[in-house]
Amino acid sequence: MRDDQAAAWPRRMKCGTVGVNRYARIALSDLMADYTFTVYFEKEVMRKRPYLKKEWCARVLDSPIRSERQDDNRHRFWGEIAELEARYLRVITLEDKVTIHNAFPDRRFKP
Repeated sequence: MRDDQAAAWPRRMKCGTVGVNRYARIALSDLMADYTFTVYFEKEVMRKRPYLKKEWCARVLDSPIRSERQDDNRHRFWGEIAELEARYLRVITLEDKVTIHNAFPDRRFKP
């Protein structure tokens, strides 16, 4: 790890508990400091869907077309993304509504 990376490490990483945390939160940047991302989102979602941008997820959470609570205390948000050929992006957050856990284009969504 470079010295500049080591200096930025505490600012970028936010963990809710000490030890192994299944939902370790990783802040994107100072511009999106209000939103964090689960390790699952970072490792799996971004790997499976490299075309997605974290900024799009934040945009959906800032002004959703629709939102609803899931049975498992997570929340769904939908928003139109012009860069995805005007398709709708579904963003799933944890209970706090600021930790992004999953995101994908929702082909079946009707506004």
